[in-house]
Parts: sequence; structure tokens; C-alpha cells
Amino acid sequence: MKVYCAGPLFTPYEREFMSRCGQALREHDIDAFVPHESPKLKIPNDTRSMQKRVFDNDFEAITEANAILAVVNGPEVDDGTACELGVFYALMQDDPTKKGIVALQQDWRTQEPPGEGKGLNAFVLGCLLKVGTICHSLENAVAQIVAWQAELEGRGGAT
Repeated sequence: MKVYCAGPLFTPYEREFMSRCGQALREHDIDAFVPHESPKLKIPNDTRSMQKRVFDNDFEAITEANAILAVVNGPEVDDGTACELGVFYALMQDDPTKKGIVALQQDWRTQEPPGEGKGLNAFVLGCLLKVGTICHSLENAVAQIVAWQAELEGRGGAT
């Protein structure tokens, strides 16, 4: 089972949390791809622009993934994360090994209720609900992915 971990990576705290998500999956023998940990981003003599390297690297990982764990905290879903979700959704249409998207939403401001009234973007939320689920703890998100792993391995499991 391969899982692409999507989420913002702009602060040390965001990168640390994304690494923690990857580690939580690896503890269940799940191959977790966390973009900022990828050694492919620093290939000597690579003449591609940084943007091209990031896109090529991350797109390849998304195409190989069976699921996405997407951190959707904050008042707006990170634009890169939203793009990754859209790419994965499109790939799911023709690939039965792609199990779905687990959104990790721990920011109470965007939860219904108590929240502050601003939920997730309706289009993003529609995508998440069509092909996955929203969890409010890392433990529950990992449990969903472990269930999908069991399905892929033919061991059953609930979704």
C-alpha cells in the first residue's frame, strides 16, 4: 500500500506534522510518500527548474499511490493540496487500486459545528465525500487507510 501525504509544507511546524503523518503510516507497514522528504528533489546535475522537479517528483508519487492522506487544516485548503486531490481523483476514475482520499481536518474553525461557520470549500468537500472520508484525528485517518490496505491485500476490512 502506497500513500501520498498531501498538505502544506511552508513552516517548520507544517513539515514536522507531515513527517509525523508519514511515520504514523509507516508504523503500519504502509509506504508513505511525504514530498519534502523525497531524495529525488536533490539530484546532482539536474538542470530542471525547481518547479519542474517538484511537479515531476510529486506527480509520479501520486500516480503510484493507492490513497492520499490530505491535511486540510486552516481557513483555506492549501492550493497545492487541492491540486493533488484533483489529480488523484481523476486517476481514480480508471484505476481500481486507488482506494480513496482521507482528509485530516483538525482545525475546529472549519468543522461543522462548533466551528466558526466557514467550512471547507464546497467543491473540495464534494470531492472528498465522493471518494473518501474526513477524519478529525490522525489515529482515525490511519485506521481508515489500514482498512483500505487490508482490502488491497484481500484481507477484507471495512471502509
